[in-house]
Amino acid sequence: MAKLLRILSGFGLVLLGILGLILPIMPGWVFLIPGLVILADYFPPIRRLLNWAKRKFEQQTGRMRDNSKTPQ
Repeated sequence: MAKLLRILSGFGLVLLGILGLILPIMPGWVFLIPGLVILADYFPPIRRLLNWAKRKFEQQTGRMRDNSKTPQ
């Protein structure tokens, strides 16, 4: 029962996130990211997507750190 509630809450957050991306009233990423994190525990394709996004984020922040260390 708890697993079903977690999956349903994950899908609910993803749907709210998609609506938030479409509607200018609310920020969609605030709901979309937690929903995907919850669903990643149960769906391997979503887990792969989050791992890919995490790697990309780490690459970008690493580049920003490297650029901030170079003297101008």
